[in-house]
Amino acid sequence: MRISTNQMQQQGVNSMLEQQALLSKTQLQVSTGKRILTPADDPAAAAQVLSLMQEKEVTGQYQSNAEAANSRLSLEEQTLSGVGDLLQRVRELAVQANNAHLSNENRLSIAQEVRQRLDDLLGLANTKDANNEYLFSGYQGSTQPFSQNAAGGFTYSGDEGQRYLQIGPARQVAVGDSGTDVFRAIRNGNGVFTTQESPLNTGSGVIDPGTATSGFVQDTYTLAFAQVSPTAPITYTVTGAVSGVVTSGTYGSGNSIAFNGAQTKVTGTPANGDSFTVTPSANQDIFTTLQSFAKALETPVNGAASQAHFNNAINRTLVDLDNGLGNILDVRTKIGARINSIDAQKDINDGFKLQVQTTLSTLQDLNYVEAVSRLNLQLTGLQAAQQSFIKIQGLSLFNFIR
Repeated sequence: MRISTNQMQQQGVNSMLEQQALLSKTQLQVSTGKRILTPADDPAAAAQVLSLMQEKEVTGQYQSNAEAANSRLSLEEQTLSGVGDLLQRVRELAVQANNAHLSNENRLSIAQEVRQRLDDLLGLANTKDANNEYLFSGYQGSTQPFSQNAAGGFTYSGDEGQRYLQIGPARQVAVGDSGTDVFRAIRNGNGVFTTQESPLNTGSGVIDPGTATSGFVQDTYTLAFAQVSPTAPITYTVTGAVSGVVTSGTYGSGNSIAFNGAQTKVTGTPANGDSFTVTPSANQDIFTTLQSFAKALETPVNGAASQAHFNNAINRTLVDLDNGLGNILDVRTKIGARINSIDAQKDINDGFKLQVQTTLSTLQDLNYVEAVSRLNLQLTGLQAAQQSFIKIQGLSLFNFIR
């Protein structure tokens, strides 16, 4: 077989180029620490690596969502802690005001602080998060949730939505609560019914919030008092708007009056024709509770009847404040449970990321001992190819023709 000089040189060049290519690839593997540089190096492993990298990126996004959720819920919890402290202070003021020895000026001073606390409460209810979105607007993050209208009432401009963030493959967490759930969906009275004196009462009767059993019959009841003569006993009659007369009897200050699953007490001396109503509880926002308290403090007390009206207002304020505090505590409890859930999911995500990283390392990380040994072997092969090419390129028939 005849081998031309050109063929010998071409083979020598090809051999050097092949050794250089292998050496270059090994050098790149050593410099990057990766066994797989292109999918052609290991198609099956490359496909697994791509899938695992996607899962790692998704898990990283879950962790980012968890951090964002934790931050927002922590801000909400801090805000509601401030709301709770504020309501507790207002309750202390209500207890302080429930003193017959206070003058009208004293009550006005307390009213001024209550008004200030009401402004503070509005500010807390309109708190914004780090993204400049309102915490308690539901889905309407750019809309201020609470404001006072021209009529003196309070308007909610948000919605009832509750935002969620995905923090795991099958785990979502609520990252806020609507203003309705926090500040508005609070039952007044004892939660089943509320008691109210007639504004026309002239006696000193004061009614308590009462209690209810599971058998309470929903109706609007009127508790009316009568005294046919100054020396006659005071009697009472309870009449339901639907139920009709449900009970009656002789009144005694502090004695229990029970009817249709409800029980209440009246203290003091009701005048002939005085009445109280017992109506099913309804939602009442916290702002209205504070405003009603301030109005009661600003109303002058100048006799037994007006003192009784004030005491009735204080009784309602105390029970409504307790309901508001209870609701704030319930919401804070839910927030705490969500934060704990986020922490648990973050631990799960971290564990999954570690597992994915371990699998990725097994698939694509380079065995440096094997690679360095291969690098040295390939370098020796390249040197041998270069040296042999130098000798071979001198083998020509013309060198022997003199």
